[in-house]
Amino acid sequence: MTVAFKASCSSITQQQWWHPTRDQRQYGFTSLGERKFRKRPVLLPVKAISGKLDLDFSDPSWKQKYQEDWDRRFSLPHITDIYDLEPRTTTFSLKKNRTPLGDGDVSSTDMRNGYVNKDDRALLKVIKYASPNSAGAECIDPDCSWVEHWYDLMQHIGPRKEIYYEPEEVKAAIVTCGGLCPGLNDVIRQIVFTLETYGVKNIVGIPFGYRGFFEKGLKEMPLSRDVVENINLSGGSFLGVSRGGAKTSEIVDSIQARRIDMLFVIGGNGSHAGANAIHEECRKRKLKVSVVAVPKTIDNDILFMDKTFGFDTAVEEAQRAINSAYIEARSAYHGIGLVKLMGRSSGFIAMHASLSSGQIDVCLIPEVSFTLDGEHGVLQHLEHLLNTKGFCVICVAEGAGQDLLQKSNATDASGNVILSDFGVHMQQKIKKHFKDIGVPADLKYIDPTYMIRACRANASDAILCTVLGQNAVHGAFAGFSGITSGVCNTHYVYLPIPEVITTPKHVNPNSRMWHRCLTSTGQPDFH
Repeated sequence: MTVAFKASCSSITQQQWWHPTRDQRQYGFTSLGERKFRKRPVLLPVKAISGKLDLDFSDPSWKQKYQEDWDRRFSLPHITDIYDLEPRTTTFSLKKNRTPLGDGDVSSTDMRNGYVNKDDRALLKVIKYASPNSAGAECIDPDCSWVEHWYDLMQHIGPRKEIYYEPEEVKAAIVTCGGLCPGLNDVIRQIVFTLETYGVKNIVGIPFGYRGFFEKGLKEMPLSRDVVENINLSGGSFLGVSRGGAKTSEIVDSIQARRIDMLFVIGGNGSHAGANAIHEECRKRKLKVSVVAVPKTIDNDILFMDKTFGFDTAVEEAQRAINSAYIEARSAYHGIGLVKLMGRSSGFIAMHASLSSGQIDVCLIPEVSFTLDGEHGVLQHLEHLLNTKGFCVICVAEGAGQDLLQKSNATDASGNVILSDFGVHMQQKIKKHFKDIGVPADLKYIDPTYMIRACRANASDAILCTVLGQNAVHGAFAGFSGITSGVCNTHYVYLPIPEVITTPKHVNPNSRMWHRCLTSTGQPDFH
């Protein structure tokens, strides 16, 4: 029997085997089909494609080949790839009573356990599944063999004993791109704090995203601890944000002209793609510039990462909207509360907000198809809810139900397709349906989109932002470039940007978390 794994996110093969790399990209983990595989006395020619690597599971060395391909893909770019440099002793001190910064190197007595070793590694997965039919199984081959996904050069990130920049000579720049997100100011603040701890004195902020590199009249903003001390007390971005930007070559021209040595890009998938393009152009020109990204998105849709900053805050803020919808619906005769939350292609906010509130009867997300009309449609279920409990509350992600709406070819400045408003469509459909059947229904529609993303980070996100901001600086001083940092399998790791921007991470409809959501809402299969 031959089973083909495809590297793209296209249709599944006849045996319903999904490729771990592809599904890691699409769902954050692998979901397998229903067919049961039994242990075979002989090896059969099962083949797969891992990235660009063809795997034949009848080959005894397939694990080694798979591991070598994995290590190649996840090897982190370093400035020593293009420069012959010798590291120097770090200026980052772990002592409580530090000597004044810039007065000399860290003493040997400060070299205690607390610095990261370059050979430290973190595992991507830690569960050994006995069968591909186990709940949430993540398998590479039909026998669910154990393969250690060691992240090459993805150490337990933090300060190193050796660094590749002279702090007093460094000019560091920070830019925030894309839309707003809770925690942007927390990250800016921690990057500045950590740079100063190393001894960097020349720190600037680039205003209004990549636009600040080329727009006339936008001047870079000097940053210091005194300037950013309290910016975390408010939402938004102290530096401002914008979408889109100039050509990569023009941005790198500006970086070169400004003599920037480190660039910290805080943004989502599109901003990461821009950061990687800047990194590649810098390498092409053989510039000693470290480009380090910090993942920002309330949608939680960046690959390989447990979560991104802003997500927890978004879920928490969504509770206020859901609770308001619940009170409105519960207090009205045949009340219906409808809440639309953010989530263009991923329904993580809607799913987690529904789970945490315990007040949602129907949760609709982009990853799970559904019908509105018909015997098994959403509207029929709403009728049932009004008849049985007298009211209901619905939570929809903004990207849900796009196949039911007229598609638009328009795009925003970041290149994202402008979605049709499913929340408004749902509102109109519900009103029309109950009017047509002669049943009174009191619908309240709440769209808290911009309220959720413009608020200050909560405690959980503030801690995450602190760690990510500090680790971005540690990565730059360690000589890495073209990387991003994030939480993977509960550990903080560095990831090469190309691996995390292939496609957005999605909710897996076969995951335990989505099944938990269905158990909580009690909703049926809308087909």
